[in-house]
Amino acid sequence: MSTNQPIRHSLLALLAEEPMYGARLRTEFEARTGGTWPLNVGQVYTTLARLERDGMVEAAGQADASGEQGTITYRLTEQGRAAVERWWGSPVGRDATPRNELAIKLALAVTMPDVDVAAVVQTQRTATMRHLQELTRLKSASASADTPTDLAWQLVLDNLVYTAEAEVRWLDHVESRLARSAAQSRAARGAGMPSASDQPDDPSSAPLGRGRQAAGDRS
Repeated sequence: MSTNQPIRHSLLALLAEEPMYGARLRTEFEARTGGTWPLNVGQVYTTLARLERDGMVEAAGQADASGEQGTITYRLTEQGRAAVERWWGSPVGRDATPRNELAIKLALAVTMPDVDVAAVVQTQRTATMRHLQELTRLKSASASADTPTDLAWQLVLDNLVYTAEAEVRWLDHVESRLARSAAQSRAARGAGMPSASDQPDDPSSAPLGRGRQAAGDRS
């Protein structure tokens, strides 16, 4: 799924309420999501142009009498309204695995013999815990849900908290795997057996935290 799809559907959903111009769409999106995913006005108008090209929206006049650029009001077409209804009625797709920078970083780190993977994990855990504490503070400060917008922000905060907590648990798991792999390598060397990193024919068996032998070292 394109990284722009959530923005595309969000703008359509907002326009399903009433016609809006680009700057107001940006304001409404950020207000309802607590500013967690800031939008650039240029991104909004680029997306609106594509939606208009695809027959999802159409211009509905000027937002004010000045006729200045950026004040065109957009409204949904029937095709756009149908797209919103399909979005509400469909689960979020998992057609492709999203690129998680932290997972990629650690996956690469364990294959690099000169990288202190444990230090990378600890640095990330410290940052994630700090982020989690800030999210918890924000949750406490916005405990009441007097309006739908308040409730929307709380739901976004809940998602961010659960994501941060899951990341901390995963980092704990990574640290345990590193320790277990290091212990297995030490035991193998103590028994006079080649460690997993010394077996180039099975790259998947290379121990975490030690890295695989470079191709030139095996030639």
